[in-house]
Amino acid sequence: MSNVIQSIEQFLFRKAEYCDRQQWDEYLNLFDAEAEFHIPQWDSEHVYTTNPKREMSLIYYPTRAGLEDRVFRIRTGKSAACTPMPRTMHLVDNVQAQQEEDGTWLVKANWATHFFRFGESECFFGWSEYRLRADGDSWKIKSKRSIVLNDKIRHVLDFYHV
Repeated sequence: MSNVIQSIEQFLFRKAEYCDRQQWDEYLNLFDAEAEFHIPQWDSEHVYTTNPKREMSLIYYPTRAGLEDRVFRIRTGKSAACTPMPRTMHLVDNVQAQQEEDGTWLVKANWATHFFRFGESECFFGWSEYRLRADGDSWKIKSKRSIVLNDKIRHVLDFYHV
């Protein structure tokens, strides 16, 4: 089991590096075509929304196509919110994993993303929950839910911040 957790950690570290280096094709390839990507909104001080189809979310993409669209807008300069792109540094820690009955893995990890844009440094932090499936000697993300703990957003929050 420790080899599996180490493999999952390396996968998450690689995902963070692809994002930091803006290697978007490699980043997108880590997600299954049907992967759900969800960043819930806080409903109250200690309760966040859980149903993205009926409640507010900071970001919700029902499939990888939503991420692909964001990457397209970044690459073509059609996203004013991403011009200029911030420099980011993702830190991933406290990775926990357990295999589910269907063979997928439920993975939880803490994260912090430092970013620099317009001469200012800031940080978002929180935790993520992934569902991963084995894909050869690596993994594919079937779903990702990230809880942003400091959700007073002074600038832009986008997929590359979490």
